[in-house]
Amino acid sequence: MPKLTLYYKPTCPFCIKVLEYLQDKKITVTLKNTSDESYQQELLKIGGQKQVPCLVIDGKALYESDDIINWFEKQK
Repeated sequence: MPKLTLYYKPTCPFCIKVLEYLQDKKITVTLKNTSDESYQQELLKIGGQKQVPCLVIDGKALYESDDIINWFEKQK
């Protein structure tokens, strides 16, 4: 399994959608709340934007909640 980190904001409905999916499927990934400015800057360096949710897969950014969920579905 690749190294996975999910950047999210707890108030973002699209982030909540991804977090609930991960919880339902019992998938564990590293979580980084971008309400913390240092994580926001980290995300900006990785993907070039502060948009969340963002799943970083081995250092490569994947945006959009549906795309993130579809990526996990394809890993089965």
